Amino acid sequence: MRAVIIDDEPDARENIASILKMFARDVEVVGFGKSVKEGLTAINEFKPDIVFLDVEMSDGTGLDLLKKAEPLTFKVIFITAHQHFAIQAIKFSALDYILKPPDPDEVVAAVEKAREIISRKGTDRRLETFIENLNLQNARQRKIVLRTSENIHVVAMDEIVRFEADVNYTTAFLTNGKKIIVSRTLKEFDDMLKDFPFFRSHRAHLVNLNFIDRYHRADGGYLVMKDGTNISVSDKKREDLLQVLEKM
Repeated sequence: MRAVIIDDEPDARENIASILKMFARDVEVVGFGKSVKEGLTAINEFKPDIVFLDVEMSDGTGLDLLKKAEPLTFKVIFITAHQHFAIQAIKFSALDYILKPPDPDEVVAAVEKAREIISRKGTDRRLETFIENLNLQNARQRKIVLRTSENIHVVAMDEIVRFEADVNYTTAFLTNGKKIIVSRTLKEFDDMLKDFPFFRSHRAHLVNLNFIDRYHRADGGYLVMKDGTNISVSDKKREDLLQVLEKM
């Protein structure tokens, strides 16, 4: 696979190139860029399979570059020194990112995921979803990518009724009755959806508040969802839940 590394920090470019040379020898670094302008030139010249892309550079952002590089024929692995709004959008889109300084295991894992996507030769909706999410004025209109071993599902927030945990896997239950099982923990979704109408009622349940039908006080108390499902509410979450429901 051919790779281009675009970052305004020389050390970051060199570190990733060294890691790839040592641990991913079938990846050839064919070009570099230290800005949006140089990155676009390298992409157009070398036609890479993978682009390691800094989120923020001196003359713009990774998003600026992606808009100018369309159609996107390569897989993107973001590089960043900061955990900010862009990282949330990257997580929503199930895209890979590496925090600086780059960790060899994280770089190799990201390359393996890119290799898997490339081998399928299918359309990767993740980048499109990422750009669409960042362009939305209303964050609540965002879509989330649920990536399984076989498919990449792009789902609107108002299509998700709830999430249910099963150790390191999480099942998303949709309004159309569909279930999607992903290899991410419920905590990851809980952290990701802090600014959205989701509530962690129990260690195994994260529910969309818009799909709660009622709170049943008897039998220890539980939620009844609009699809008829009964959802447990832990003792320590009960008061928080009642306060949230009273404000709705």
